[in-house]
Amino acid sequence: MDNQTLLQYFHWYYNEEEKLWNKARKDAVALAETGITGLWFPPAYKANSGNTSVGYDPYDLYDLGEFDQKNTVATRYGTKQEYQEAIKVLQGKGIAVIADLVFNHKAGGDELEKIMVREVNPENRDEFTSEAYEIEAWTIFNFPGRAGQYSGFIWNKDCFSGIDWAEDRKETGIYSIQNQYGEGWEEVPSTELGNYDYLMYNDVEFRNPEVRADLKQWGEWYVNTCGMRGFRLDAVKHISTDFLIDWLDHMKNTFAEGFFVVAENWNIESLEELQHYLEITEGRMQLFDSLLHRNFHRAAVEKENYDLTKIFEGSLVQSHPLLTVTFVDNHDSQPLQALESYVEFWFRPLAYALILLREQGIPCVFYPDLYGAKYTDKDKAGVEVAIELPILSPLAGLINIRKTLAYGLQRDYLDFHNCIGWTRAGIPDQPDSGLAVLMSNGTEGFKAMEMGSEHQGKLMIDAIGVREEEVKVDENGWAEFFCNAESLSVWVFKPG
Repeated sequence: MDNQTLLQYFHWYYNEEEKLWNKARKDAVALAETGITGLWFPPAYKANSGNTSVGYDPYDLYDLGEFDQKNTVATRYGTKQEYQEAIKVLQGKGIAVIADLVFNHKAGGDELEKIMVREVNPENRDEFTSEAYEIEAWTIFNFPGRAGQYSGFIWNKDCFSGIDWAEDRKETGIYSIQNQYGEGWEEVPSTELGNYDYLMYNDVEFRNPEVRADLKQWGEWYVNTCGMRGFRLDAVKHISTDFLIDWLDHMKNTFAEGFFVVAENWNIESLEELQHYLEITEGRMQLFDSLLHRNFHRAAVEKENYDLTKIFEGSLVQSHPLLTVTFVDNHDSQPLQALESYVEFWFRPLAYALILLREQGIPCVFYPDLYGAKYTDKDKAGVEVAIELPILSPLAGLINIRKTLAYGLQRDYLDFHNCIGWTRAGIPDQPDSGLAVLMSNGTEGFKAMEMGSEHQGKLMIDAIGVREEEVKVDENGWAEFFCNAESLSVWVFKPG
């Protein structure tokens, strides 16, 4: 079985002329040949900001670009039919489609409702700053454009635990909705800000059994309608873990073939919190390794002052390699976004080698690194900034090397602060497999590393073309490998 490699097939500012679903369908053959085995699509359902939405302000989960709602039929990425066709073609080529699920909140209610609320301190959500009083809020979602097709469930104040806008007062705040399920927030994994149940928009009330029932029905409908093979769970630190376990178990019991599930629990401070989440969810899902991303960002900024021997220190992939999805960047960390921490371009090939060519973790590649991206947006000072993210030229080759050669025993040489490496011995089932990786964040590097006595006498070359010499494995299975300053070389067996 080939190594798994995921691709986040979008970025926050996707603005190409071709709709994303159609582009993905056309790219299916090339992606499969490169070595992509899973494609993470953005949220596919109708959002409050219509056909300009990236998808994280969800309005109607049952509208996949089929109904005239929010001033559009199609979403930013295309129509329901185009989405279904893209999934069918991709999965026909062996690429599992992973759907993005935004359960935490809804946006863009259809009607106002009088509700009882209490204000809370934004910096400590457990602290009420008012007694209960009445406001008018957009808490009724009846989806008039869909008119009850697929589901007649109408969302109202009992379906939400919090909101941030009082329409009658024209005031923003964090309002705890006083409903039959309690005056306070739900129990969620994050204790940041006291209780981080409330994130944005209309916060979904998972203590309501009718909400749970509708989301389970929707999950069945979604898979039966589109046939995706995996899910990416958005913002799980703000969501009742009890609900997610219940929902995932329901889906597992309904669909015998199962799903690949990865969750976003953004945390760049505490490994213990991520480990705890994996423990309480009991292996039902993988987690993105935001801590490894943090290490990559620091290493790129600090250059030769960063100790490469500690690149995996404090990361999730080091402690839980079988439950970790690694990445270099994503739509939240890209330039001009909320969690901007983009890994500098010089270090990106090194970072990708660290996730693609090792045994531990499942890597997830970011769309702009394969396709490039150009966009403009305002920075934190309100100044319009033009961004260009160029194609990372070695990346397609590294993905293909992962697919064909990155197998067998891994020997680590993470033993010098400016120059580290490792080897993979290869396996008989993959002809010519095996490799040696060497990288430096300082001056030109060299290191003796073991390939294995079974490879004695073989010649090796740098597959990404940085170094021109050939290296020969000696009678003991060792060879001396080289890399340029602030660079990477990937040594593979010379054909023939």
